[in-house]
Amino acid sequence: MNDQAVKRTPKLDFETPQLLRYRKLRAIKDKVAQVSIGMGGVSVIVAITLIFFYLLYEVMPLFQPADMSQAAAYSIPGTDQGAVGKTVYLAMEEQAEKAIRVTDSGNVIFFNVQDGSTVSTQMLPVPNGVKVTSFSEAATGSHLVIAGLSDGTAIVFKHSYKMTFPDDVRVITPFIEYPYGASPIVLGGNGVAIKNSVLRDSETAVFVVGVNEHNELFSTYFSKEEDFLSGEITLEASEVAMPTVNGDIIDMQLGPDLRWLYVATSNGKLDVYDLFDHDNPVLNSRIDLTEGKHQITSLELLLGGISVLVADSSGEVSQWFMVRGDSNEFSLKKIRTFEHGDAAITGIAPEHRRKGFVVSDEQGHVSIFNSTAHRMLLDEKVSDGKVSHITIAPRANFLIFEDAASQMVLWKVDNEHPEVSWQALWEEVWYEGYQEADYIWQSSAANNDFEPKYSLMPLAFGTLKAAFYAMLIATPLAICGALYTAYFMAPRLRRKVKPAIELMEALPTVILGFLAGLFFAPFMEVHLPGIFSWLLITPISIVLFGYVWANLPETIRHKIPEGWDPLLLVPWIALVSWFCFEMSPVLEMWFFDGDMRSWLTNDLGIDFDQRNALVVGAAMGFAVIPTIFSITEDAIFSVPKHLSYGSLALGATPWQTMTRVVLPTASPGIFSAVMIGMGRAVGETMIVLMATGNTPIMDVNIFEGMRTLSANIAVEMPESEVGGSHYRILFLAAFVLFLFTFVVNTLAEYVRQRLRNKYSVI
Repeated sequence: MNDQAVKRTPKLDFETPQLLRYRKLRAIKDKVAQVSIGMGGVSVIVAITLIFFYLLYEVMPLFQPADMSQAAAYSIPGTDQGAVGKTVYLAMEEQAEKAIRVTDSGNVIFFNVQDGSTVSTQMLPVPNGVKVTSFSEAATGSHLVIAGLSDGTAIVFKHSYKMTFPDDVRVITPFIEYPYGASPIVLGGNGVAIKNSVLRDSETAVFVVGVNEHNELFSTYFSKEEDFLSGEITLEASEVAMPTVNGDIIDMQLGPDLRWLYVATSNGKLDVYDLFDHDNPVLNSRIDLTEGKHQITSLELLLGGISVLVADSSGEVSQWFMVRGDSNEFSLKKIRTFEHGDAAITGIAPEHRRKGFVVSDEQGHVSIFNSTAHRMLLDEKVSDGKVSHITIAPRANFLIFEDAASQMVLWKVDNEHPEVSWQALWEEVWYEGYQEADYIWQSSAANNDFEPKYSLMPLAFGTLKAAFYAMLIATPLAICGALYTAYFMAPRLRRKVKPAIELMEALPTVILGFLAGLFFAPFMEVHLPGIFSWLLITPISIVLFGYVWANLPETIRHKIPEGWDPLLLVPWIALVSWFCFEMSPVLEMWFFDGDMRSWLTNDLGIDFDQRNALVVGAAMGFAVIPTIFSITEDAIFSVPKHLSYGSLALGATPWQTMTRVVLPTASPGIFSAVMIGMGRAVGETMIVLMATGNTPIMDVNIFEGMRTLSANIAVEMPESEVGGSHYRILFLAAFVLFLFTFVVNTLAEYVRQRLRNKYSVI
């Protein structure tokens, strides 16, 4: 019977065409899924790698060294046309196509920069038998110059360049103009040859200071009067009493504010005179620069006229500027020193648009420096002997000078990003107009004399500050909420609470920033006592509520299903919050005389900004909480139930089970959640941009704002010049963010693996 039943049992054929097609189709699906997932993972890695190399591609030009090469060399222009005399002035126009050379006999020669061919020759209105004994430009790149003459007079003129495009070809036509008349100006030099002269031109006045061969200082202040109908400007002269200088005057410079006069003497001293009161100039400072060991060879003002550069015969250049002290008095301070070489410096040529300068010496070396970056960008041997009358093109792309062989030599310069150095980016820098060295980010200003400040320290500090306060608020709330939701909450309630919190992550951060900046920031300012009382009272009230609830009769407690009792906290917390904010004006009147903000500022010395780190911490913490909560809750809920059941069966309480079994087992996931939340906080842009004052300052004060790296990129990238230093430094900021998140995530993964290995034996 049994044998027959066995015989009647149908045989299963696993090799039917249908099953073969099914297995083949399933294998194809498995292969497609495997390849797709693999390609997706590889694509992510490739994308991240491409981002890394693109950022590196944009950043690397910042650190390329400067370079220069000889472009041309020719005989001194004008000598073949009888323009005799030594060169006293040399300059180039904007395009570096035309240049001007002025001789001590008053000849003005315009020539082509590339080959030295003469374009035109003119003669200054210099009287017969009179020589040009001094020459000075009013301001770097202004083209307005003053020529002091041997008869004690001076000529003020301007070399200009007209650009036309006949037949679509650029033609530059140079010419001389006399904005204050072609007649020589009579100065107060008693008819003695002017040894040195400086000119400053403002909207209301022209100020001329000179020194004659007897080392006597003299000055004339010309007030400008403009004819309303013709627009013609006339000058009304008034003599300015000048002090007596002790020593042989080598060089001098006058600041653009017409106040500070710098005078260098042969005994190595630098005198600073305050000309604020024209009737009574006073000596502000007298500094011995060389201690009698060397002589001052050159004195020049950097772009903007705030800093004065002093060069000496030892090959050293020092930067000085006036600093306002605590008593509101100015004094000359030495800011930094630049080492050029051992040979005596023959000239300094400031750049026209940057805080850089070129130095030449008697041994034929030329060096390029940047004052803000405090570094030598280039040192080149360009001649076998003395280099003189060096000048740089307005765009800093060409140099031209006379060498020892009486030739004019043209060099091409490649120096795109001189402002960048490790010190300028990450260390304290003493900027012009500041009382001390500091970390400053200020990338632009209203005028061209501005000194760019590219310190990334305030931005990095602001990024960490914002992330710290956001994590300080978000981490305990998210982790504690995840612990209760995953371990204690009723399953039905958990299925509603967890999606609701995760849905918070879909809220656009621009909405959070908008609400934080326009609602919460002013609300917090008005209710400061209420905010702090709420932070203090709410945790205490929750503990108190829990204690009271636990001691209620069981008949009352059992009316609420187990695991649903946290819902009772919602109205309780709302009631406590209402009470705190209602009591805020009363508390402010009792303890702070009705104004807590003024009390913080005046009594404690704590500055208060409406949009501050506390606002950012609350808003960004709200944005980070869903991320940390979701990952932490999944990690805790994924702990095998047999571990917690075994712990409870051995007599442990639920709290002991959670802290000693569940938390250690879930610690890798919790740590990952915190790190991912921190990465979200570090990279957040819109909340920080809208909820802070967006001020790049370094202050741990919770009531002060900040500017983060990401917010700075969002604000300034649209305004930056593509390929410029500002543009590339913003990419450097992005690169720093990228490296920071990469390092933090790598470290987090390492710690997570260590935690997993440590607690995997539980």
